[in-house]
Amino acid sequence: MPTASRQWVLRRRPQGLIQDGDLELVEATLPDLGEGQIRVRTVYLSLDPTNRTWMNDTAGYLPPVGLGDVMRGLTLGVVEDSRSDRFAAGDVVTTAAGGWADRAVVDAAAASRVHRVPGLPLTANMSVMGMTGMTAWFGVTDVLKPQPGETIVISAAAGAVGSIAGQVAKAHGARVIGIAGGPEKCRWLTEDLGFDAAIDYKNEDVGEALDRLAPDGVEMNFENVGGDIMIAVFNRLKIHGRMAVCGLISAYNATRRPPTPDFSRLITHRLSVRGFLVMDYAPRAKEMVAGMGPMLADGRVKWKVHVDDGLDGAVDSLNRLFTGSHDGKLLVRVSEEP
Repeated sequence: MPTASRQWVLRRRPQGLIQDGDLELVEATLPDLGEGQIRVRTVYLSLDPTNRTWMNDTAGYLPPVGLGDVMRGLTLGVVEDSRSDRFAAGDVVTTAAGGWADRAVVDAAAASRVHRVPGLPLTANMSVMGMTGMTAWFGVTDVLKPQPGETIVISAAAGAVGSIAGQVAKAHGARVIGIAGGPEKCRWLTEDLGFDAAIDYKNEDVGEALDRLAPDGVEMNFENVGGDIMIAVFNRLKIHGRMAVCGLISAYNATRRPPTPDFSRLITHRLSVRGFLVMDYAPRAKEMVAGMGPMLADGRVKWKVHVDDGLDGAVDSLNRLFTGSHDGKLLVRVSEEP
């Protein structure tokens, strides 16, 4: 019997925030399983700033989503049917091959088995013990390499990656300053997560706040935002300072490129600026699990997920990333957990 799937299809390239008509929710009939393929029922859809960049017709680390194609996205789901020796019906897997859909037929080679962590909900595999945790872990430990007593500034610090990165840096002996939007988020950073200080970019000048909190400058920047906030931190990096560029969310909806720092400072201050992609660290995932696991167990790392219900609202949910109306990792629950 044919299997139906509801899918979000990209119809036009968004200009700014995603608008009605940029994507369309359609119903399609899935193909029969071929040899080495599995059919997956989506349980959770991960929403990430990079989803927005894939809608643009620009060169990136992955090709843009084609007009008329199912929107790309990372999912966690349950295998309903299999013609692969790797997976059986009932297995829980993650894959980016199915995209924004409630069901998908994918090659088994494009899926990974989910190993549930005892004592943690399934959503942890899409956040602190998944790609989000890996991004934070390796951005701090491999790119920045904090030394005890050094100061790190993290932009979008109340977001999924930033909130974990700050706690990892703190556990490695760094002094942590987070930048977030609004007093409630800043209070969460300092009172619950143990950040040493937080800057509310919506209600205070970031540069002036940094001068007050770190008058001699800072050693490290975990950058998620770009634009004026990045410039404020970049201009306060000490000699031999390090910047890990994880994301530039201020540019993703912009119709005009945001301002960039004066790169002559790279020379005068002998700075190191390094971009990184979490996919490059996939072969080292066990390192993150070994390091993060004990921190979760003893409470050194806390995490949040914000779960919206229903595939129908996925577009509105994605826009939350750019309006700040969420906390922690943003997910859409597409169907019930197994």
